[in-house]
Amino acid sequence: MSEGSLAGSIGWLVRGVFRKFWREVVPELTSCLRFVRSPHQLVSAWPDGAAALGPRVAIFAHFHRRGAVHEHVTHYLKSLAAAGLSVVFVSNSERLDPDALARLRTLCDAVLVRRNIGYDFGAWREAIQHLGLPRQDTELLLLANDSVYGPLQPLGAVLERIRVDEAPFWGLTESWQMGYHLQSYFLAFGPRALHSDAWTQFWNQVRPAPSKRWVIRHYELGLSQIMIRSGFDCKAVWSYESLVKDVDPALFAEAVKDDKEQDPLLAARLKHANQIRVSSVGRVPLNPTSDLWRQLLQKQYPFIKRELLRDNPTRIADIADWQSIAAETATEDFSSILLDLKRTLRNRAP
Repeated sequence: MSEGSLAGSIGWLVRGVFRKFWREVVPELTSCLRFVRSPHQLVSAWPDGAAALGPRVAIFAHFHRRGAVHEHVTHYLKSLAAAGLSVVFVSNSERLDPDALARLRTLCDAVLVRRNIGYDFGAWREAIQHLGLPRQDTELLLLANDSVYGPLQPLGAVLERIRVDEAPFWGLTESWQMGYHLQSYFLAFGPRALHSDAWTQFWNQVRPAPSKRWVIRHYELGLSQIMIRSGFDCKAVWSYESLVKDVDPALFAEAVKDDKEQDPLLAARLKHANQIRVSSVGRVPLNPTSDLWRQLLQKQYPFIKRELLRDNPTRIADIADWQSIAAETATEDFSSILLDLKRTLRNRAP
């Protein structure tokens, strides 16, 4: 082996070790800080007294570094209320814009503002404990956040598919990455789960860990796993198996052998469809909200991940035609989505 090849191999090995250390070891070390920080980070609460909540409650976690509440968020909140849910808005922004706060009080049944400590699970725990949830009359508790755009259709039809008599714990999508779990941007719980020892045990041990990766591994996965180990069934409205099998076979027949003659959008679709097939054959788990976005939207899934449109961190090849795919089933317009993309996109078109 030449000196150059040896140096390159050593450099590749060192970079790999560093990445593993940063991704695996550092989060575990920094997570020790969760024991010295209080989970109680509430700055303000409205109303001053006990909040009047109905039997179906949504706790919506929010963050904006300047305390803004943009149009796509208020659209989501209005949709939750229209679906018959009492809406609890809990922000990790520490301080909300005064106009935004005034607007929220017309849309929500309770508004909590806390310091940006603990991510969504810290916010949800704070709201659950502050409002005494679940209450005796609580029939459904929904945990949601601002990581998605939408809904693109009314939420009533989605909530009708969540039958807590069949399973006490539901999500919209499920993931096998790092271990089986329901993805935490939209989780619904019925009375059997809410009044269980597993529910109480989980939330009592939620602490304000400073690492997002640690929170995902131990809380997003942990919530599903503690429920499953306690004997509770859990279901996803859009099952993983149905999505990975829903790659249109006609797409491969349309492919043109000569790449120079191939339409770029078709080429991107074909590339991504092939990646799904390869992953399926190799039993490599995909992230439904990014890798299977097309299959979801075509099945009247009501959301699209903000991170996917804004950053596309995993470089999904065929996301460019998201508007045309969403328009096939959406009943809501995309104006609030496009407005937020105008604020956030850099060197990329929607």
